[in-house]
Amino acid sequence: MRRLLHVLLVFSCFTVHAQQSELQLVFKDAETLAPIGDVTVTVLRTKQNHLSNADGKVIVILNGISSIQITHTAYQSQTLRSTALKDKENVILLKSAVNTLDEIIITKQHPQKILKNLIENSINKLTTPCRLKVYSREFFKRNGNYVFYNDGLLNFQISGKKQDFKNAILVEQNRSVGLLDAAVPYDLLGYDLNNIMLNYYNFKYLEPLLEARARKDYDFLIKSYTQNDNYYCMVINPLDPVKGFKDDYTIIYDKKKKVILEVRSSLTPNSVANANEKTTVGTKNKYKSNFKNIYRYVGDQEYYLVSSREEIGFERVDKKDSRTEIEVRNYFVTTGFSQKEFSFNESEVFKDKALFNLKDKILTDYWNVSGLTPTPEEAEIINSIEDEP
Repeated sequence: MRRLLHVLLVFSCFTVHAQQSELQLVFKDAETLAPIGDVTVTVLRTKQNHLSNADGKVIVILNGISSIQITHTAYQSQTLRSTALKDKENVILLKSAVNTLDEIIITKQHPQKILKNLIENSINKLTTPCRLKVYSREFFKRNGNYVFYNDGLLNFQISGKKQDFKNAILVEQNRSVGLLDAAVPYDLLGYDLNNIMLNYYNFKYLEPLLEARARKDYDFLIKSYTQNDNYYCMVINPLDPVKGFKDDYTIIYDKKKKVILEVRSSLTPNSVANANEKTTVGTKNKYKSNFKNIYRYVGDQEYYLVSSREEIGFERVDKKDSRTEIEVRNYFVTTGFSQKEFSFNESEVFKDKALFNLKDKILTDYWNVSGLTPTPEEAEIINSIEDEP
């Protein structure tokens, strides 16, 4: 009986591995053949999400046959069967959703008021309670050299509504590579995992645009979105002369459902050029800041953050004549979404700021099925940091 059971287990494992296959996709613009980043690829059988990298590449591990949904705000959506993708590397050409003239939309309400309503409606539509399985990747650069890297597989359980969202994080796996030393204080490393998701769910980065004086500081413009007739594009730029640190913003939203699908911002060059240099020890002179968030809206059932990318760069004043350049780049990809809550003990909740504070926990090669394939440049950075003595 034991022998028979052993044979059945071996056969079962063999069958699972036999059904597992690796699928490589490369997305390119149908007209220019340029690679397309930030394409969301969803395996409908498992609801697992993947995101194409800067080279347009995605690697998907399949367990059995499935339909694959391909979405991008600027291109026509597609659904393909995995059996139709037989090449080692499958090139998928995406076409723009529509080819119309870039038109300015005239509205009765000021665009700032429209933005406020958009944010309120989007927050109300966000699906909670929910569980996001997220792959996190972070690079740390000092004085032009990459010196630290961490990534992890995290579960964010989000509950509550509106401005009262609550967040609990459970770390499944994580790893950190690189040398930390006294020259790099811990508070400079990484984005705060315990508030970053709440910031995204409250659209906190758009709050400066809702202030009363924002109408005097920014130019608000709503345009047709030439790549997709279902969306509008709100472009918000600081007015000259730029006072203080201000960003250029682009917000893409569904004009009928009134939900935000994509938010981008970047620090304007004029902000950096016109800023007064700080010289007090411990202060920071910011020279780079940008982020991009993509939200996924599926019917009226599911609306959640599917990916984010943030980058910040600043010069820290260490001494009177000593400066250190610091750059941090962070990625989030929601590989799995579920409305089912999981149970856990309070002692299991991760409450630190960043993963580098946590002891490595590696059970599988989770980064190989992370949903975000590193570019050759990123893979080289990771390898070079790991090889540091």
